[in-house]
Amino acid sequence: MGRVAAGLLALSALVALAAAAQPAMPATARQTDSGDCPGRWDESIFPPWQHGTNNDAVDRGLEFTVPDADVLADFHGDPANPLLVLYVGGNYFFAMAPLVDTFERRQPQYRARLFWETIPPGLLVRQIQAGGRVTVGNMTWTARPDAYLAGLEAVQTQIDAGLLEGPAVPYVTNTLTIMVPRDNPAHVAGLTDLGKPGIRLAMPDPEFEGVARQIRASLEKAGGPALVQAVYGTKVRDGTTRLTRIHHRQTPLWLMQCRVEAGMTWRSEALFQEQIGHAIGHVDIPDTLNVSGVYAGAVVRGAPHVQAAKDWLDFLRSPEALAILERYGFKPYVPATH
Repeated sequence: MGRVAAGLLALSALVALAAAAQPAMPATARQTDSGDCPGRWDESIFPPWQHGTNNDAVDRGLEFTVPDADVLADFHGDPANPLLVLYVGGNYFFAMAPLVDTFERRQPQYRARLFWETIPPGLLVRQIQAGGRVTVGNMTWTARPDAYLAGLEAVQTQIDAGLLEGPAVPYVTNTLTIMVPRDNPAHVAGLTDLGKPGIRLAMPDPEFEGVARQIRASLEKAGGPALVQAVYGTKVRDGTTRLTRIHHRQTPLWLMQCRVEAGMTWRSEALFQEQIGHAIGHVDIPDTLNVSGVYAGAVVRGAPHVQAAKDWLDFLRSPEALAILERYGFKPYVPATH
């Protein structure tokens, strides 16, 4: 087992132990949850946040989306007879609408025939293992994937496991940030502040979300194992760290609902929230303490539409696709030279 994998496994074990011992939320958090919060019940703060643009279906029939009650924010398009099915790590869900639109303009044979999911990479792997079948609420459907897109290490792991066909295709990089409410009420100034007992956090659960690997490394750079233990151990047990299952939706929502005061995410996610006008800001992490992630994709073994998957992977490295991703702070992947 590699050092990174061993570290993530240790972190998962730490979180599991902390979660098992986690009591009810402390009084201060319960009071905040039940108190007034500007805009807390405003439907505009609930996902989906792109007003239908992240949907490749042309004929949508009955429109029935009720924020905070009945919404499938991370499933896009029509799963019936698609020509390309993409399983995409959710941390750039917001870039998919312009990417798909540009892809379809370049290759009109795919117009309105894409279906894509943007849930955490670990959950997407489980869905692949389940033959593409998934249940959300009372709805169950099957959408067998053609391409899987996540962090480079996660993609390579699944190639080695035989779930994907190599080679991995890397295309962009990203860095971490601390997402906060726009007015930053807890006055978070850096990573070490996240270990303070009074600051309530939303943090990705390492069991489901690959970004926890980079977050752990960044926390360790800033405060050593003690900071990792504080954020993912002590504060999970006392309820001041709330673990997400889908951080790209839950972290900004909980911040806008005043349930938490900070959370670590990819920088691109904070920039998107700011660009659409939500009351979200971010605290930059210095390069010396930050950790980069490389985004990559690969064809799924046994994919129904292999050529379509290859067309998508080729497109992601095109100037048009990279320009879209750069709007949100991504940088083109440049292979290391020796």
